[in-house]
Amino acid sequence: MDLDKDLIPAPVHTGGDGRYGFLFDPSTTISAAPGTEDTERWLRSTLGAAFGLALAPGGSGDAEDAGDAGDNSVRLRLDPALEPEGYRLTTGTGQYVEITGGSPAGVFWGAQTLRQLLGPEAFRRAPVAPGAPRSVPAVRIEDHPRFPWRGLMLDVARHFLPKDDVLRYLDLLAAHKLNVFHFHLTDDQGWRIEIKRHPRLTEIGSWRPRTKHGHRASELWDETPHGGYYTQDDIREIVAYAAERHIRVVPEIDIPGHSQAAIAAYPELGNADVVDTAALSVWDTWGINANVLAPTDSTLRFFEGVLEEVLDLFPAATSPFIHIGGDECRKEQWKDSPAAQARIEEFGLANEDELQSWIIRHFDAWLTARGRRLIGWDEILEGGLPAGAAVSSWRGYRGGVAAAEAGHDVVMCPEQHVYLDHRQDGGPDEPMPIGFVRTLEDVYRFEPVPPGLSEEAARHILGTQANVWTEVMQNRARVDYQVFPRLAAFAEVAWSPLPAPAERDYADFERRMTAHYPRLDALGVDYRRPDGPLPRQKRPGVLGRPLDGPPPNV
Repeated sequence: MDLDKDLIPAPVHTGGDGRYGFLFDPSTTISAAPGTEDTERWLRSTLGAAFGLALAPGGSGDAEDAGDAGDNSVRLRLDPALEPEGYRLTTGTGQYVEITGGSPAGVFWGAQTLRQLLGPEAFRRAPVAPGAPRSVPAVRIEDHPRFPWRGLMLDVARHFLPKDDVLRYLDLLAAHKLNVFHFHLTDDQGWRIEIKRHPRLTEIGSWRPRTKHGHRASELWDETPHGGYYTQDDIREIVAYAAERHIRVVPEIDIPGHSQAAIAAYPELGNADVVDTAALSVWDTWGINANVLAPTDSTLRFFEGVLEEVLDLFPAATSPFIHIGGDECRKEQWKDSPAAQARIEEFGLANEDELQSWIIRHFDAWLTARGRRLIGWDEILEGGLPAGAAVSSWRGYRGGVAAAEAGHDVVMCPEQHVYLDHRQDGGPDEPMPIGFVRTLEDVYRFEPVPPGLSEEAARHILGTQANVWTEVMQNRARVDYQVFPRLAAFAEVAWSPLPAPAERDYADFERRMTAHYPRLDALGVDYRRPDGPLPRQKRPGVLGRPLDGPPPNV
């Protein structure tokens, strides 16, 4: 097997004859230049564990000291002439492997390629064949990503995932050269981050007494109380773990909609002049909730306090963007609320859309003053958007196109293409089928930059992101099934310089996936098999909401 021909995502350029290149053995060392220590530690903890090798430190890895590194070494170097996340991997004359990156991140992505070159055993946690030779083919790979933003959004509010599952997903992102983790921490169904000045957010807001099982139209309920949250030390650990893997974390605190869990904990945050907010509990079903935040000064101060703690937990180096949601904010309560109407009149606003825009602008200015950038779902365009804000375009391309043409940075994540909670097949065995059919091939043919976008606007497309909403994903196994193998196709779309969708060689990608499935097996990923779900992956009798036909291209 020519392992260099089976890489995912596909590199920009691969050369070499595929013959014997470099053999890992007990005397192999790692020579790391200053700035590449994270990758050195990662190689030792992953490849060392997988093959039972010490991978002891060698020389410094600096260009001038390369001769001191000795043969039989993995050399990690930096070359600022390469693109920032680019790398070059060579096996020299078979005496060493050298990974040179344009930055520490580039070196790390090169190490992910090296792992794939070593076969599926490199993805295990302990040796399955101790003492067996482990060789890298003779190759020269030159590679760099198409987009600087290559992300996955994981919703832990609808169904909580324990910390170790989050860390595992960071490893899975890194293995696919994805570099942004959008952490959806709050919603109507749960508040998942400890805020010390507002303890009821987790004491009350992180738990619900029961949960709708399946789509909201289902008659089934899971009567087991559901909940959980991440302590502040958990968050610090997750952020540090991501940073070691050159992954940026985008925390999301959803305002002004999707806020019933917060209102249940602190009823004064809601529109108490319209509804009895003290009677609200954490929501136990799905959909778009009418209970939204009240546009009062006290609500603004409350969430400024929340965000002060969020900024402390998510340092600017790892989290330059803070996501504030802004989606699906129903306006009925504001229309009926004397307090909300008084605020509209006070600031000379035209309507409730402009009232939401006023809230978004407030937090944009607040975050900007603290060196961060606001990003929100594309509804934040309604009523006007502050100049520095960025947009997650989820309802289709249209919002992203409008934002980019207006000079705003955009992350393309249209639900019609890259919502991985949508079903993977139209057959009757798909568990709790939601949305349009989005097959592995459909995701592979997704194009983040729509045709017709001006050259100037196209420069505002930061990249792309796949989104995972967990209403019908109760645990890690269900998340795995929905995310994989499609995340592998998405990773190639985000990284590789692919041709137009119709011209992409899906047959070759499918061939390379036959080598990738054993890697996923070694990692313990409970993915959907090409021939359909395993018996234990089915959920007979649990209602979904499948949508027929092709999704609209909007």
